[in-house]
Amino acid sequence: MESQTPRGVTTSSLSTDDVTYDRALRPAQFSEFVGQETLKDNLKVFIQAARKRDEPLDHCLFYGPPGLGKTTLAHIIATEMGTDLQATSGPVIERPYDLTGILTNLKRGDILFIDEIHRLQHVVEEYLYPAMEDFSVDIVLDKGPAARNVKLNLEHFTLVGATTRAGLLTSPLRSRFGVSQRLNYYNPDELAQIVRRSAEILNVPIDDDGAFEIARRSRGTPRIANRLLRRVRDFAEVMGDGRVTATVAHESLLRLEVDERGLDEMDRRILEAVIQRFGGGPVGIKSLAVAVGEEAETIEEIYEPFLIQEGLLKRTSRGREATPSAHEYFGAGAPGEQAKLL
Repeated sequence: MESQTPRGVTTSSLSTDDVTYDRALRPAQFSEFVGQETLKDNLKVFIQAARKRDEPLDHCLFYGPPGLGKTTLAHIIATEMGTDLQATSGPVIERPYDLTGILTNLKRGDILFIDEIHRLQHVVEEYLYPAMEDFSVDIVLDKGPAARNVKLNLEHFTLVGATTRAGLLTSPLRSRFGVSQRLNYYNPDELAQIVRRSAEILNVPIDDDGAFEIARRSRGTPRIANRLLRRVRDFAEVMGDGRVTATVAHESLLRLEVDERGLDEMDRRILEAVIQRFGGGPVGIKSLAVAVGEEAETIEEIYEPFLIQEGLLKRTSRGREATPSAHEYFGAGAPGEQAKLL
């Protein structure tokens, strides 16, 4: 569900249930935010310095795979700065005037969060440049001979941009961010802390082994860890006494087709397609997408980063290739041996 105030501003692009849980489990301050220690420490310094000078925080860009906390950091920044946050996303802002409507409603120091900022229309992005640098926008009034250009001054605000595809950002836009930070995957110990915190908020009885079992299968991603916790909770309540132990988590996740490395059904379909249908690769992303029945962009943004991180897939100039670890995962032997088998 989306609520727009004004046009182009949306509270979230997630479903109603996801929004409810997201808000309930989202850390509200740095002390509750687990992981990304270097990034957090740097942000604390930048925020403290900005508040000491009584200035808005410099524009921030967060990039990395989805579900790692980019939106959460935007909310924490607003809280730490004592300002309001307006949230929207690149695809929602269709016209320059949509952006102008948002910008003119911002107060001094407010945070404008644009998710998927790499998907901004080019003409909208051009309007954003003077807003970020000079805190002004030019609008054209009337038409024809009577047309005139009017400059609107804006309150000094902070733009927080988030993207999963930093490589698609134009150089002029990227250069206008004073703070640019990458979010990395979380380790199992960090995710276990997140699972225990979320379980406490959701009133889910869980032991340390149960939390770790969920954490190590969560693809290094807090959003996935919280989602798996909710599903494991369902199995624990219906098929057990409600307590999440390592055994309950293991059996529940197997039923959800999430294996011990965190690979789900689509991960395995992608690897199987590369190995079995394309002889281990290389294969183009579009051909791979057709083979598994998924959008190429979804594979690139959601599945590939984790598979590459796990050393199961690699990108080459000729396409995607399965690694020896992927062949070993399926018990297929080395790439050369797999090719002979096919």
